[in-house]
Order: sequence, then C-alpha cells, then structure tokens
Amino acid sequence: MGQHAHVATSLTDAVGEEIGASLAAVDAELARRYPGDPGTRQPVHTVYVPADAFTAGTIRSWGDQALSSLDEHAPDAASLARILGLPDELAGPVHDRVRAKLEREPVEDLRIDFEDGYGPRPDGEEDEAAARAAHLVAHAYADGTAAPSMGIRMKCMEAAVRARGIRTTDIFLTGLMREGGLPEGLVLTLPKVTYPEQVAAFARLLDAFEETHALDRGRIGFEIQIETSQSILAADGTAAVARMIDAAGGRATGLHYGTFDYSASVGVSAAYQASDHPAADYAKAVMQVAAAGTGVRVSDGSTNVLPVGPPAQVHEAWRLHYGLTRRALARAYYQGWDMHPRHLPTRYAAVYAFYREGLEPAAARLAAYVAKAGGDVMDEPATAKALSGYLLRGLDCGALDIDEVARLTGVTRPDLDAYARAGVAAPPAP
Repeated sequence: MGQHAHVATSLTDAVGEEIGASLAAVDAELARRYPGDPGTRQPVHTVYVPADAFTAGTIRSWGDQALSSLDEHAPDAASLARILGLPDELAGPVHDRVRAKLEREPVEDLRIDFEDGYGPRPDGEEDEAAARAAHLVAHAYADGTAAPSMGIRMKCMEAAVRARGIRTTDIFLTGLMREGGLPEGLVLTLPKVTYPEQVAAFARLLDAFEETHALDRGRIGFEIQIETSQSILAADGTAAVARMIDAAGGRATGLHYGTFDYSASVGVSAAYQASDHPAADYAKAVMQVAAAGTGVRVSDGSTNVLPVGPPAQVHEAWRLHYGLTRRALARAYYQGWDMHPRHLPTRYAAVYAFYREGLEPAAARLAAYVAKAGGDVMDEPATAKALSGYLLRGLDCGALDIDEVARLTGVTRPDLDAYARAGVAAPPAP
C-alpha cells in the first residue's frame, strides 16, 4: 500500500476534540504537580554545623581534617582499596579524585543548624547567631569560599518553638538581603514536620518575606525533613508526605530523611537505628514515590558511627559509611548526610566508585541509543533519560570528566541535558 493510500476511520474530529476538552484540567494538573526534575545540580551530601560552631573557616577546616584522615589511613590507592575493597583498576582514579575534591570543594551542601545541633538558647543569643550566620554566608558567596549550596535549619513549626523558628528565619533572610540579596545557592530546611499544614504555614512565611522585599514569588524554596511517622502515614491512612509537597505550593526542593528521629518515632531500639533498617527503607520508599516527577529530590539520612579512634576502628567506620552510601546510591538516593569531617573521604570514594564503575556500560548504552544501534539491551527513551541523568550526576560531583563522557558517548553536555529533561524525545540522527 502506498503511503498516500486512503486510510479509513470511523470517528469525526469532534470526538477527539471533546476528549481533549474533557482532559484539559487533568493535563494542567499533571503539568503543575509533575514538572519533572529541575535539571540543576543535586549535592551528594549535606553537612550540618551547629550555629555557634560555624565560622568563615569551617568548610576549609572540614576539608583539611578529611585530608589529614586520608593521609593517615589511606595515603595511596592501594591502602584505600584494601580498606574499602575497591578493585585495583578503580582504586587509583577514585583515590586521586577524592583527594582533589577535598582540596578543591570538600563540602557541597552545608546547613547552619539552629535546631537539634544548636538547642534552646536565650533569644538574644540566637538572634545574634542568626545575624552572624547571614553575614558569614553572604561573605562566603562574595569571596568564593561558599559551598555550592548553603543555608540554615531553623526550629520547627510546633507550638513550643514556632515563634523562635520564625524569628530566626526572618533574621537570617533579612541579613542576607541587607548584605546584597539572596544567593543562588540558598537552601532552607524545615525540620520535624508532622502535618501538611505546618508546611503550608512555612510557605506563607516565605510569601510574606518575598512580598515585603519585592522578590519574585517562589524565589525561596525549602526542604522538608521527614523525621516523624505521621509524615509518612497520616491518621486517615494517606501518605502525608505527598500532601506536604502539595502544601508547599511549589517551594519544596527536597525531602530529607532523619534517621534517628524517625527510627525513634516508630520504636526502633537505639542500637538498631540505621539508614538500612527496614523501617528506614519503608519510609524512604514512600518518600521516593511521593516525590517522583515533582522535581522534589530525596535525601538519605546519616550514620552516627564516627571514623575516629585507633586505625582498626576508623577503618571499620569507613567501611560502614562506604557501604551505606553505596547502598543508597543503588536505591536512587543520591544525597545523604555527613556528620563528621572524616566521613568525607568515604562519601566521595563511594560516590566516585559508583559513577566510575558504571561509566563505560552507561556510555555504551547511551551511544547505541543515539545511533539507534543494536546491542544486548534494547533501551527506550525513558532509559536514555536515566542514563543521561546518571552521567550528569557523575559530572556534577567530579567523578567524571566531560571529555571522557563525550568520547565514550559521542554527545555533548547540552545533549545530555536535553535527554535528561525530555526523556521521551526521539534520539538525534547520528
């Protein structure tokens, strides 16, 4: 049959138009609720520093302490491989990149903590600390010493500390405005959320601040910290975390799992509170499904086993942290918390090993997809999106270089961005 041959149909155009009209509201709702990933860099970790301990030199100090630990316990690739069980061919590139990262950018995301890490203080003392935090953050961005993302974790919206949390947030944001405006990397974290109404209340607070300073509405986003059982399953049986994303009114940027508060809320004994406990896996799985497609990222929690003490104890803690980080990455939790400077070597070792060991297989699959070639796996556009996202995350954190990715895939960084955003578009011609 020729391509211009008549093809018979039974329905008029009016039927399609009627169906389209009936689904117009659904189309709009899908676009609003599920805009997809924002395409911005997601940090591989978050570091929390108590507000009274944070100084202009904190980030460099964390990097120096991490380098000192690396020099003491894994000064070369062979020793790192022996401690963590890395393959010999991977150990060299991972060790080199970890050292370079700790020298160049030891912390990707930092939160100045006014909550559990800071505790209750006299109002005057916390006022001064909040103003000081704003000054230090503004100057860090101005002189190039800031982490890519920085901000504060204020006290929560529960009645006992609500006024204090609101005031600290106001002082911090006002201080930034007085010192030149809000930095692009600004991130706020709202802890101990139990009801969606608490999220909506914090969003209203930010609405008021933006209106006061003539900022674009929605300029200030925030993360929601999931630390209570009620944030996962509400009293009516619904997934409260999904309603929290909606309650944020487009301001939610992340869901951060709080390992110890959440574990305690469901009765897990202290000795078993860990990010790989079944209770933690359930909570994060609900978070992941609730956030999928919304543009809200999910972060794993932390381990409280610190790599300090005699060498055997440090090595054991490193192996635990490395294993938990690799486990999280395999489950698509691309961010976590680090509680101590000596966690940084294994954070980056785990992240870099994850991306470097998968570089060639992922690149080969993407190259075959772009060329519409064969191979032992037939990939779909959605998989091309996942492959591109994987490579982009590896590039952003320093695990991969654009030259090697381009050589192996035949595509550029803009090509990867386009695949990661679209996912369903046809591949370009080879």
